[in-house]
Amino acid sequence: MIAKTLLAAAIATVGAGPAFAQAEVLGTDRDACIGNDGPAIRVNVTGLKDRTGRLKLELYPANEDDFLKDDRDLLAQGKVFRRVWADTPASGTVSLCIRTPRPGRYAILFTHDRDGKNKFNFWKDGAGFPSNKRLGRSRPNVSQAVIDVGGGVTATNIRVQYLRGLGGFAPSDS
Repeated sequence: MIAKTLLAAAIATVGAGPAFAQAEVLGTDRDACIGNDGPAIRVNVTGLKDRTGRLKLELYPANEDDFLKDDRDLLAQGKVFRRVWADTPASGTVSLCIRTPRPGRYAILFTHDRDGKNKFNFWKDGAGFPSNKRLGRSRPNVSQAVIDVGGGVTATNIRVQYLRGLGGFAPSDS
């Protein structure tokens, strides 16, 4: 009986669709994704190194000049910037939601702030973008982070990458 239950649970979680469809949505914008009250982006996160710290999702303009620019500068210039936080859940699938001001093209950055200090620690923290291309050692370019958002909820998957020796950032299991 237990074996059948475990087998049924394993089959139900194969593939990102069903598992993430049942995941609790995290973040201060979660209601936008739960109620399909977009425009919003639902980011399904995989590859967390551990379940410590906090998770952060940031929304930027989709151009090289503004990508990863200081939020105070972007907001002072009237440009798009949004940030949502969530505590890292102890277990289960991870899905975060962030609202966008309107449908359009944006850039997003996911970070796993493992020590909870709200400052990216190159040696410990993880990062990811919708392209899921290996980040390596250089600063990512905006093309790795771009996502087109429609009027509802746009879903994307991000595989978190962490520093892995001299090769730079890569998924934790690669």
